[in-house]
Amino acid sequence: MAKRYDAIIIGGGHNGLTTAAYLARAGLSVLLLEQRSLLGGATVSEEIYPGFKYSVFSYVVSLLRPEIIRDLQLPKHGLTILPLESTITPLPDGRYIYRGPDSHETFRNISKFSPRDAEAYREYGQAMYQMAKAVKYILGIRPPDPTSFHPRELLALLKLGQHFLGLGEENIYTLVKLMTMSSADFLEEWFETDPLIATLSASGIIGTFLGPRSPGSAYVLLHHYMGEIDGVFRAWGFQKGGTGGVAEALASSARSLGAEVRTDAPVAAVLNRNGRATGVVLQSGEEIEAGLVVSSLDPKLTFLKLVDPEQLPGDLVTAVRNFDTYGSSGKVNLALDGVPDLSCLPGNGPHLRGAISISPSVDYIERAYDDAKYGRFSRRPYIDIILPSMIDPGMAPPGKHVMSCFVQYAPYDLAEGTWDDQREAFGDAVVDTLSEYIPNLKQLILHRQVLSPWDIERTIGMTGGNIFQGELSLSQLLFLRPAPGYAQYRTPIQGYYQCGSATHPGGGISGAPGQLAAFEILKDLRK
Repeated sequence: MAKRYDAIIIGGGHNGLTTAAYLARAGLSVLLLEQRSLLGGATVSEEIYPGFKYSVFSYVVSLLRPEIIRDLQLPKHGLTILPLESTITPLPDGRYIYRGPDSHETFRNISKFSPRDAEAYREYGQAMYQMAKAVKYILGIRPPDPTSFHPRELLALLKLGQHFLGLGEENIYTLVKLMTMSSADFLEEWFETDPLIATLSASGIIGTFLGPRSPGSAYVLLHHYMGEIDGVFRAWGFQKGGTGGVAEALASSARSLGAEVRTDAPVAAVLNRNGRATGVVLQSGEEIEAGLVVSSLDPKLTFLKLVDPEQLPGDLVTAVRNFDTYGSSGKVNLALDGVPDLSCLPGNGPHLRGAISISPSVDYIERAYDDAKYGRFSRRPYIDIILPSMIDPGMAPPGKHVMSCFVQYAPYDLAEGTWDDQREAFGDAVVDTLSEYIPNLKQLILHRQVLSPWDIERTIGMTGGNIFQGELSLSQLLFLRPAPGYAQYRTPIQGYYQCGSATHPGGGISGAPGQLAAFEILKDLRK
């Protein structure tokens, strides 16, 4: 007789793995099903070419919640975050802005452009630290429903209101600006150095179909500022062995707690009887029974593919169809024969162990966005680069290196042709742009992997290739994510839940949606 599980988790991304681990920790019999042969979703490492290991999609770690690391004992299961402590912005005229772990060195570097900005940088850092602390509270709560008069919801809203009122007048003003302004406009209130403003504002457009002057991009800036490693805000790191190591640590923890994990097991549909989920059927035809089912997939797959939309309320179906999942990001992964040489700062050094940001001006990024608005990939794109093998030598053979290039913009829908036609031209545009700052790059390239939003969608199932499973816009946050009335991880089908990045608090390698979903499931079971 086939085994019946307490819970089935669909999708082996980091949020699905987090939910599986927490439910198993609570004593449930848990089965996690992943369509691919390896776990992680976008959080994967793969040896695409012999000896060269890529963090294929996601590439840095910062948002992973400290309480998840602690609860699931992830260091014991192999989680090892290596610091990524600096950012260099090379400029076309040979100058550069370098911001590293030494605050005095950073101050001196910025002072070369503007002594006023160097002073403001410290104040800005303190203000954003306060904002990150203020918003951190939201990351750990189920989003309250403002339309409900249930005492539980009214109490949650009251607590949320008290939290924000306790921030103080100045912090409230700053938070309102961050929630409504563009990242560039917000930063121009602090700084006058265009390359500094551009590089900082780029955090507001990562993974979004927004430009640095688009209202709402300042919130995305704050979202990325909430990164925390070992209690240090705005700290970024790199998982040893690539981001797939995060998924492996979560999977190891889940298995140690009793969860069963199966790969090469794509789910075709969620089974339900009389409005209650009863299990899943795999594409192979195998049926597996469970007391509850949790989808870590995006809403369009969760609500429009895995179940019959006719069984759902019309307002939910409409909201999900309108949920913005169009991707805007591409990825170019390079295998190099040696060390890339920045023309602004030749030679090896600590600047190659951090991020390299191709963001020379706000107008440069805005023009890259202009291309995307009209259905073209950016001919001169914004590029965020790290060299994982400079931080973790095991990522490449001795003397060789891997270069990870996160690129915007690459719109999901092209005005002319298809991504199969345009993929290599996109890769050429990235390499040509990089070569303006790294003259020896082309002669070093041994292998090149180019990924468009179409490739992301086809490979790991993210609709539209959106790396956050849905735009981080004001209309898709908190109790609106993914749809009004359905933001608390439940669905209209009893026993069917959602735990992916399209739920609160959104994308990034945080694990928070998976953790909060597990808490809500356990609350329901206790009832």
